[in-house]
Amino acid sequence: MTAPDELAGKPAIPLEAAAAGAEPTTRRGVNQRHTVVAAAVIVGVLLPLVASNFVLFQLTLVLVYGLAILGLNLLTGFNGQFSLGHSAFYGIGAYTAAILMDRWDVPYYATLPAAGAMCFVVGFLFGFPALRLQGIYLALATFALATAMPQILKFDPLSPFTGGVQGIVILKPDPPFGLPLDADQWLYYFTLAVLLVMFWAAANLIRSRSGRAIMAIRDSPIAAAAMGIDTALYKTVTFGVSALYTGVAGALGAIAVQFVAPDSFTILLSIQLLVGLVIGGVGSIPGSLVGGVFVLFVPNIAEAVSTGLAGAIYGAIMLLVIFVMPSGAAGFARYTFTWVTRRRNRIVQTGTEIDR
Repeated sequence: MTAPDELAGKPAIPLEAAAAGAEPTTRRGVNQRHTVVAAAVIVGVLLPLVASNFVLFQLTLVLVYGLAILGLNLLTGFNGQFSLGHSAFYGIGAYTAAILMDRWDVPYYATLPAAGAMCFVVGFLFGFPALRLQGIYLALATFALATAMPQILKFDPLSPFTGGVQGIVILKPDPPFGLPLDADQWLYYFTLAVLLVMFWAAANLIRSRSGRAIMAIRDSPIAAAAMGIDTALYKTVTFGVSALYTGVAGALGAIAVQFVAPDSFTILLSIQLLVGLVIGGVGSIPGSLVGGVFVLFVPNIAEAVSTGLAGAIYGAIMLLVIFVMPSGAAGFARYTFTWVTRRRNRIVQTGTEIDR
C-alpha cells in the first residue's frame, strides 16, 4: 500500500527519540517516587541540625507511630484482617524493652529484636484462633485483647517485673562512640535508621511472592485457596509480622518517653493507630508515616485551639480530612500526581502538534 501524501511528507522521527518517547509511564513514576523518598530522607537527616530538642522528641514519636501504623497496615491494608488490638502488641514491645533495660541492664538496641520476637510469637499464637473469625468478629476478639492488656500488666504476680500500676522508669541512651550529639538527637537518628530499614523490608515483602499471596487473600480468600495458597499459614504469619512491627515501635516509644505504665496502652491507642491508618492511606507504606503525623500533632492542635472543645475540634478536623482525601493521603498524592502528569503530557502533545 502507498502511504498517503500527508504522511509521506512528514519528517522521519529518529529511533533514539522514538525510544525516549516510548519510555513507560510506570518507570518514570518509579524514578520520581525514588527521588521523593531520597529527598525525604535527606530532609529527615538534616532536621536535627535546625530543630530544638523538644521538636526532635515529637518527630521521634512521629516515626514511632508511623512504624506502629505500618504494622497495622500490613495486617489490615494488605491482608484484609481487621484489628483493634494493636495497642496490646505496642504495650508488649514497650514492656519487653523496659524490663530488659531496667532489670537486666540489656543495651537498648538489643531490646528491639527481643521485643519484635516476643510480639511475633504472641501475634502468631493469637492468629491461630483468629483464623475462625472474620470481619467484625475478628475486630471484637482483638478489642478484647486490647481491653485486657492493661489489667494483665497490673496483675499482682507480675508486678515484680512490670512495676504494677506505677510502671517502669528507664534512662534515655547516650550517643555511642563519642559522637557530637545529645541524647535527643541520637535517639532521633537511631529511630530514623530503624524506621528506614523496616520500611524497606516491608516494601520488599509486599513486592515478593509472599506479598502477592498476602494481597490475594485480602482480595478473595476463596480464589487464593483455589490457586494453592495456604491461607491459614499466611494469615497467621502476617498477624505475627504485623505484631512484630508494632512491638518494635513500642520498644522505641518506651525508650523515647523513658517510662511505661499500663494505662498508656489502652484501647484508645488502638483507635488512634486505626485513625492514622485511614488518614495515611489503607494499603500504603509511605502513608503510614503521614498517619503518624496526624496521630501526634492533630490532637495537640485541637487542644491548643480550645481545651473544652478539643474533642469536637479533633472530630471536625478528621471529617474535613476524610472529605478532602477519602482514600487517605496516599490516594490523594496518587491522584494529584496522575492529574499533573496528564496535564503535562497534554501540554507537551499540544505543543508538538503546533510545531508540526
